[in-house]
Amino acid sequence: MGLSMFFVICILHSAIAITSGSLIMFYLDEISVFGHGVETAQKLSGSTPHDQLLIQTSNSFVGLLLFVVGFLLFMVAFIDDKQFQSFFAKGCVLLHLSMALWRVSFERRLEDLAWDWPRQLVGDFLLALSWIFFLLYTWKEKYD
Repeated sequence: MGLSMFFVICILHSAIAITSGSLIMFYLDEISVFGHGVETAQKLSGSTPHDQLLIQTSNSFVGLLLFVVGFLLFMVAFIDDKQFQSFFAKGCVLLHLSMALWRVSFERRLEDLAWDWPRQLVGDFLLALSWIFFLLYTWKEKYD
């Protein structure tokens, strides 16, 4: 059950990353309006054509990075080594908690994103919690 649980968590996280990355690359304006609202999305898109080009290029690379991370998660889902799975899950917990710390430390200070960071913080904790449940399950399985 522990291996299938790892597989399911990796596939779910992979689907989230691939979907998010694809949407950011190809439908950035619609996703920004949906996620932040019309006014904030306009502020985040830049004020001059040069700024807009830089922001669009940056967001395309962010989307590509998310897509690649999702693809790597898909590949990792098929690894059967329990020690690697435990190590990988601990790294994912650390990554998600680091993102939550980043949001608390820096994103909440940005006036335009001040209302979005609590919702994103909950998402970071939920993603970390899925890996924590996996670690607890494998720990219980190991010591029972």
